[in-house]
Amino acid sequence: MERRRFGRTGHDSSVAIFGAAAFWEVDQATADATMERVLDAGVNHIDVAPQYGLAEERLGPWLEPHRDEFFVGCKTMERTRVGADAELQRSLDRLRTEHLDLYQLHAVTTLEELDAVTGPGGALETLLEARESGLVRWLGITGHGVDAPAIFLEALRRFPFDSVLFPLNFVQMGSPTYRRDAETLLARCRELDVGTMIIKSITRSPWGEHPETRTTWYRPFEGSADIQRAVDFVLSHDVTGICTAGDTHLLPRVLQACERFTPMDEVTRDELIIEGTRYEPLFA
Repeated sequence: MERRRFGRTGHDSSVAIFGAAAFWEVDQATADATMERVLDAGVNHIDVAPQYGLAEERLGPWLEPHRDEFFVGCKTMERTRVGADAELQRSLDRLRTEHLDLYQLHAVTTLEELDAVTGPGGALETLLEARESGLVRWLGITGHGVDAPAIFLEALRRFPFDSVLFPLNFVQMGSPTYRRDAETLLARCRELDVGTMIIKSITRSPWGEHPETRTTWYRPFEGSADIQRAVDFVLSHDVTGICTAGDTHLLPRVLQACERFTPMDEVTRDELIIEGTRYEPLFA
């Protein structure tokens, strides 16, 4: 599997970054078997968070003897220094590790939240203290929603984050405003040597009235050919990699698509964006 430099961290990350949201409610045996498959596929980067159900508790026992084989990123959704510090300690305990490679401010979706986490007494203070003490090495920010790229451009003006994580897919890029902001953010990350992780790359639409047959927060593309196109579209941008879908049944297809990645030229990407306008974007 292709690897790409994760910004100034210098880590060569696999283009498939394991999204541990897939472990929302699985048993330990399923988690262990899934991680063996992830390892065999050549994945060397994990994204996890306390908000992902049982993910930390299921990942920890398997990760403990494999810790040196993975770049591990975790997150806090707490907005204050005190809250984030407590959540960090819980994550370290559950993941059975003494340090994290990356710790991120999670789901910062409004400028008001950005003000809270970066202001006096905000969660960013915990990230800085944790880096100083050696509990974490690198600091990032993540978010969902239609305003994520614009908010992260402002975040990078306020603080030199080492990574960003945000949604990108050919359906969402049908919004001219979102496309403009996403492309501007990617260009800025390239200038600043910031690592870029992409979520929701195989999103088809919101679930709406459709039965939720997967554990993803969105209705995904499921056919192998559709997943391949979606993955090729995202990885043809200047990004480090994609966080795999939060569903253990879809995971093998996403891993396969990453292994078979073929660059998509700009004309083909534009055609796919036009085709994607027949679907409802996840973020309006």
